[in-house]
Amino acid sequence: MPLFAGIDAGSTTAKVVLIDGSGAVISRAIRPGGANLAAAAGAALRDALAAGGAERDDVAGIVATGYGRNAVAEADRAVTEITCHARGIFHLDPMVRGVIDIGGQDSKAIVLDASGNVVRFEMNDKCAAGTGRFLEVMARTLEVPLEDMGRLALESRDPAVISSTCTVFAESEVVSLAAQGRAVEDILAGLCRAVAVRAAGLAGRARIQSPAVMTGGVARNAAVVAMVAEKLNIPLTVPPEPQFSGALGAAFFARDTAVPQPQRAGRAQEISS
Repeated sequence: MPLFAGIDAGSTTAKVVLIDGSGAVISRAIRPGGANLAAAAGAALRDALAAGGAERDDVAGIVATGYGRNAVAEADRAVTEITCHARGIFHLDPMVRGVIDIGGQDSKAIVLDASGNVVRFEMNDKCAAGTGRFLEVMARTLEVPLEDMGRLALESRDPAVISSTCTVFAESEVVSLAAQGRAVEDILAGLCRAVAVRAAGLAGRARIQSPAVMTGGVARNAAVVAMVAEKLNIPLTVPPEPQFSGALGAAFFARDTAVPQPQRAGRAQEISS
């Protein structure tokens, strides 16, 4: 049975999902993006193939998505992240009508209809404020492992107020709060709340309604998920491996529109919808 790959060349990481013709996930892989997203995407693809016990010739189609999608030489075509996230999530749960994705340097709010089509969306891609990069910088400043950030924030009894969503200014606030002796968990709660307020505002403009999910790397931060849900006054679920939703959708586009091996293009052709 031929295999199909979706590559999400995000701003901070490259993710790959490998599926077979039935849609079953064979393997996943993730690599830090670094300065060369194309190289990271290629490396992640090789990792996914190795994890799935497959060879490059076993792959009948590859679709790229994400920030660096047009730089992925291995891809047959490119599809926008909005479309791929919608497809990936709709495959996981056809009842979902809203998707909030917080990635490394952008955020998206997507509304789906009953057929999984994108009805409308809002996107913040002009500033890294309120994204995964924002939280990464703050975690380093506070010397807290990123994966512990949400858990510690939920232990706060008195969340600090972070008045700026600009990464540079917020970092100065964090340093000042720490110097004043504020508890780390209170500062973390304030940071998570700042991200949640920004994400909820984006979702509100898109008119996200339940049932809704949160995806992207930040969806692994339980405090941000809980705070966004509270702001929107709707429950939010987090799918398994939430950072792979876009790559999963891309893999399904690859399966459905595979180009025969001899005709594969060296450069990706953009598909906007």
